[in-house]
Order: sequence, then structure tokens, then C-alpha cells
Amino acid sequence: MPLQLSFQQQSFLQEEEKTLITRAQTDSRYFAPLYERYHDAIFRYVYRRVDEEEKAYDITSNVFVKALQALPKYEYRGLPFSAWLFRIAKSELYQSFRDQKAQRTVSIDKVVLQQVVEEWVEDYTELDKQRLMNSLQKLNEQQLQLIEMRFFEKRSFKEIGQIIDLSENNAKVKTFRAVQKLKIIFNQKE
Repeated sequence: MPLQLSFQQQSFLQEEEKTLITRAQTDSRYFAPLYERYHDAIFRYVYRRVDEEEKAYDITSNVFVKALQALPKYEYRGLPFSAWLFRIAKSELYQSFRDQKAQRTVSIDKVVLQQVVEEWVEDYTELDKQRLMNSLQKLNEQQLQLIEMRFFEKRSFKEIGQIIDLSENNAKVKTFRAVQKLKIIFNQKE
């Protein structure tokens, strides 16, 4: 369960982050605390999409190299720095997929699968698991990403919106539509 911070704590962390960013924009040595703060989260985001540790480390490394290179142009717009990093990670993932024509993988936990379909199916079976896997493959890239972030990564709609550059409300609507489409595909007779 994520730690709930008070408004004052959040404001302090935002100010601290802005100070680090400002310093790092003129002196790259100050980028290290930002790297340390966000490396694990970016790595997990990438790893869940490539499911190969070495490749995930390579892509994560590229994310931070690109972030450092683009940092002088970075402008704070009220969103966490992590949202910017996740957008770079998303771009690097897509580039990696294009470069290697790789298949996306979804790391799926059996418990999470059951939670996703438990409202549709009374007695969840292995056959249902396979049907869900097949159904997930029929979604488009954004729909799959929304479902992954919401159900498998347990992200809030606000975080999802920040990562894929949508408003929180639009992230909710698009996630709801993705789930509805998944439900329709899942319930189709094969």
C-alpha cells in the first residue's frame, strides 16, 4: 500500500525535487539523486514490458541518458518529474520494439488475473486464464498498457494520466473502455 503523504509533505518533496532539477540542469552531478530516486520504478515499468532483465537494464539506462541529455530543456509544469521519465521510458520501449520487432510480454500474476475476471466468471479456471491471455493479445497497445498499469502495476488514474499524458479523468474513461473491450473479447464464443 503506497504511503499517504500530507499536503505539506508533498509540497516539500515537490520543492526539493524542483531544486534538484534546477541544479542538475546546470551541473549533471546533481542528477544522481534523481536517478537514485526513480531508477527502480522506471526499471520495473520497463521490465514488466520486456520480461528480460538485461534488456530492461539497457532500456532503463537509455531512459536516464536521454533524460540527462534533455534535462536542460525540461520545464516544470506541475507534474512530478517521474511522469516525464515514464514518458521517456515509454518512448524508449517503443523504439526498442521497432528496432528489434520484439513481441511485448505481459508479466501476469495468477492472483491478479483472477481479480480482473472474477466479476465476469463465477468459478475461475485454467481455461479462463488462457482465454484472458488470448483476449489481452487482441487489445491495441494503449488499451493493453492501461490495463497493465491499472491492474497489474496497481497505479492510480492520476499516475496513469501522468505517464501517458492524459488528464486523470481521461485516464479513467479510457481504462474503463479498455476493460469493457477486454470483457467483450473475453466473453466471445471461440
